[in-house]
Amino acid sequence: MSPVSPAGGDRGPDGWARGSGAVDYEARVDMGALRAARLARAQRAMAEADLDAVLVWKEENVRYLTSLRPQVIAGKSGVLNGALLARDGAPVLFVSGGDRDRAEATMPWVREFHTIPILEEAGLVRHFASEIVPGVLGRHSLRQARIGLDLTGKLLADALAESCQGVRWVDGDAAMQAARRIKAAEELALIEEATALAEAVTATALDHVRPGARECEVAGEALRTLLRLGGEYPHVTTPFVASGERMAPPTRLATDKLIRNGDLVFVDIGAMSNGYFGDIGRTVVCGAPSAEQRRIYRAVWEALHAGIDAMRPGATNVEVASAIHARARAHGLERHFLSLFIGHGIGCGSNEPPYIGESFPGAAAVTLESGMVFALEPLIWVPGIRGGGGVRLEDMVVITDGGARCLSRSPYADALLA
Repeated sequence: MSPVSPAGGDRGPDGWARGSGAVDYEARVDMGALRAARLARAQRAMAEADLDAVLVWKEENVRYLTSLRPQVIAGKSGVLNGALLARDGAPVLFVSGGDRDRAEATMPWVREFHTIPILEEAGLVRHFASEIVPGVLGRHSLRQARIGLDLTGKLLADALAESCQGVRWVDGDAAMQAARRIKAAEELALIEEATALAEAVTATALDHVRPGARECEVAGEALRTLLRLGGEYPHVTTPFVASGERMAPPTRLATDKLIRNGDLVFVDIGAMSNGYFGDIGRTVVCGAPSAEQRRIYRAVWEALHAGIDAMRPGATNVEVASAIHARARAHGLERHFLSLFIGHGIGCGSNEPPYIGESFPGAAAVTLESGMVFALEPLIWVPGIRGGGGVRLEDMVVITDGGARCLSRSPYADALLA
């Protein structure tokens, strides 16, 4: 199946969100096929990286290999759940005790479970590394293997090296990034659903923009929609609702600031559904905009679409960034970008490589391929403007054989484009 052909039959190049539930009246996403495709892609990437196995802890990698939807505890990413996958085997799940019983009862595709503690306390980490891991590696003939790790604290890394001395522990995250980079048909269908959910979340937020509303109220109503519609959690754990002068420079939080007439208001919350993210950002104006606010908005809108137009197979992320900067330069605003990348890959990871417009040395020049999905999000801010002079617009884009296809459909602000 082509990575850009939507799942559930031949729906042509223009996929759309049919609904996220299982139904008897039409073919939707075959979750079993999705899991099999992800494992096969991961194992190919492992073979290309000369890895016998990977031991992963990042939430997106554990989800990709096992479909575990865990309880997410703030600040504990990477120490709650893990997964081991050999090049020719099935995934092994290392799962927090709070999720073990539920996972074993409801995830028949995983056949080997091991309960683990939170991997922070020294004695518990050493117990895991010395008493649990060696036995698992032995059963899977991995005691003398080359195994990739994606996210490991110093204590765990040292404990694994001490207790599994025959293992060559190396980087495994690059292989997992390679596996996740091109989305399979089933993944694209789920990303369509996540994007539709993110649109609903964004629409709710914008519906509550009015003089006298607080930024946190806008975010709260949006999160209510996210949970009411069955979303897992937002794209950003700290929902981004910034109004007026808080967008110059951007305050990437929802605060207790009151929205006032003449304020620009930016919303970036997004949504996860079935393990995939939709990420949308929109700027609107509360009341009537000033001429300078319209100028900045027009520059960002043109830069966004110049970037989308440049996104095609064979182009590079560098060329896309250049197209965006060129449009900003035409408006005299090239020096006013946020000091951050202006686009990122997205899928099981909320932000994942490749990045577009990353300015730090060492950023990779990557050729775009059909099946890649990006969130493109130029942000320009100008200080000293009453009501704020910061604008970001963000859309979900999939690369197809025919060029870029914008997945998101949220409208832009007519008053700011006038």
